[in-house]
Amino acid sequence: MSNETPHRGTAPVSGQEAPGDRLVRIGVIVFAVGAIATLATVAPMFLGADPLPTAAYLISMLMGVGFALAAAGVLRSISAQRREAARTQDGRGAA
Repeated sequence: MSNETPHRGTAPVSGQEAPGDRLVRIGVIVFAVGAIATLATVAPMFLGADPLPTAAYLISMLMGVGFALAAAGVLRSISAQRREAARTQDGRGAA
């Protein structure tokens, strides 16, 4: 006997996205752009070169924005899963 909740096929159908998936993908891309910009702005300090313009530093702030977007996507996904679990547990969902 298992104390785990049985899986009732709540995974999205092929071709459909679960709630929050798009936000997570966009967040990862924005985070990666910010990470590359951060590496580019830190590199001149180690290489003894002139610092990059202010725009490069502003772009490096996208790391935080990307992280926030991805976190929002994860929270949205969690919320949707909880609603689905509550609906299934109440007997209102498809079995």
